[in-house]
Amino acid sequence: MATTDLWTYTAAAAAVVDKDLTGFSVEAVDGKIGKVDEATNDVSGSYIVVDTGSWIFGKKVLLPAGVIRDVDFDTESVHVDPTKEQIKNAPEFDEDKYRDDSYRSQLGSYYGPGGAGATRGTRPGENLR
Repeated sequence: MATTDLWTYTAAAAAVVDKDLTGFSVEAVDGKIGKVDEATNDVSGSYIVVDTGSWIFGKKVLLPAGVIRDVDFDTESVHVDPTKEQIKNAPEFDEDKYRDDSYRSQLGSYYGPGGAGATRGTRPGENLR
């Protein structure tokens, strides 16, 4: 997945345009991580902010729209490709800077190809090559 694609919803998750995901539960490939606190549909700049609650002591994380695998409107849940560990180790959420290009660039490096949080090969049974 190219870094620019990280900020655009995948075809499977594209149904979220013009929908409010606030309050939806967020599921990593290996379990629940929290609830959507904020979501955007900005062209080439979409993301969700997840309130992790007690999972990581009230920490929030920003996930680029491109890591969203799908959205289930019946169960009000968002499924993302990274593992809980990858999300936990992501660059720290900064309430003052999360809309800045430099912060998004840092996240793009983390979740993009070759980054520690790259989602390729993280699903059970998926080849890492």
